[in-house]
Amino acid sequence: MAEAKKPVRAPALWVPTAYMSEGIPFAMAIWVTGTMFSNLGHSDSEIALVTGSISIAWSLKPLWAQFLDMYRTKKFFVLAMELLIAALLAGIAFALRLPNYFTIIAGLLWLLAFASATQDICVDGIYITSLDKGRQASWQGTQSAFWNVGRLFGTAAIVSVASALINGGADRRAGWMYAIALSAAVMAGLAVYHYFVLPTGAISVRPKNASEVFGTFVDAFKAFFQKKAIWGMLIFVFLYRTGEGLLLVEAPLFMQASLAKGGLGLSLGQKGFIDGTLGTIVSVAGGLLGGVFVAKMGLKRSLLFLAICLNVPHLCYVILSQAITPDAPLPMWSIYLLVSLEKFGYNFGFIGNMLYMMQQIAPGKYKMTHFAFSTALMNLVLTPTQAISGFLADKLSYKTYFIFVLFASIPSLIAAWKAPFPNPPDVDGADSLEPATTTT
Repeated sequence: MAEAKKPVRAPALWVPTAYMSEGIPFAMAIWVTGTMFSNLGHSDSEIALVTGSISIAWSLKPLWAQFLDMYRTKKFFVLAMELLIAALLAGIAFALRLPNYFTIIAGLLWLLAFASATQDICVDGIYITSLDKGRQASWQGTQSAFWNVGRLFGTAAIVSVASALINGGADRRAGWMYAIALSAAVMAGLAVYHYFVLPTGAISVRPKNASEVFGTFVDAFKAFFQKKAIWGMLIFVFLYRTGEGLLLVEAPLFMQASLAKGGLGLSLGQKGFIDGTLGTIVSVAGGLLGGVFVAKMGLKRSLLFLAICLNVPHLCYVILSQAITPDAPLPMWSIYLLVSLEKFGYNFGFIGNMLYMMQQIAPGKYKMTHFAFSTALMNLVLTPTQAISGFLADKLSYKTYFIFVLFASIPSLIAAWKAPFPNPPDVDGADSLEPATTTT
């Protein structure tokens, strides 16, 4: 079949929604189900074990990322995964009607995680093969901001819907069932929209036989580890989010935990407002301003500052956990202020990690695959930190746990300080950027 070249649609039509569609399933798998299980009476240890362990799916992407570049198109896999994610979310909603719902949902979450990881690979592949390095940098803030819009849609809108239904008299499981079903409908709607607007992305040469498939797979791995300063770059990627991994599951649970347990004792509605209205504004502002800052200062000059912005705001949870007492809830304005500072810093600093992988590690013959390799390693540190976070919080208490998180963030700052920059910021590596293509 002949390949007809086709101009890439305006990034404004697809970058925001594509990354929103990445954020939704991640939020549903890691945070929303954690909030739901907590609301249904499950312990932090149970929740962290399930929601923390499934993050390994995002770390196993190198096992199949290269094969996604050998068959069909990146757009095909994005659409297929979005529809599969919608079906799995609908399955989770239905499972809440069953007596053994926890076990069934745990299994469905594993499938959801692998579908989401596959979607991530191909959305990122479309982004880095459809946009040149200049546009990658200029749209990085939007990319990060709308990933967080997707995350906040789950942690805010879905939680708020569940809260409203439960407060309106619905059974807890029924309230969550309808809220989760809403997320399934949104993912299906995004798949339909992306059918019309999403670029295909650059199409790789298709292997002709099994021998070529194996040879391409091996070559992609060899080329990755032959990159200049690769080990230093991978150390940076692995360590950058160390402290964050310890917060991802426990920070939301801390906000929801009762005063007697050392938590903030927030209702679902209050937590939904923080993650929703307030969180959306702060997170989007942080992502957009972070993108502007990096575009102006350059990634190399700004990386350490971005790491500080990502990690130092963890101090906000130390302050909250030390100030709370079983007899006196904190004023809501203080909670809003400190949580907002942490969210702003996270979204401002997170850009450094993604842009570093995109511009320093990914360039080369296997751009999509190598970017997937680096994001897999980035997520690898999240798996043990999230899985153990519930156990540590239970053993240490929130007061001690968040101090531990603050000290665990120090390696991230060192990694940013020492990160190598083998590729000049204005050179797109050794690869040639092809325009998006489509098969006719």
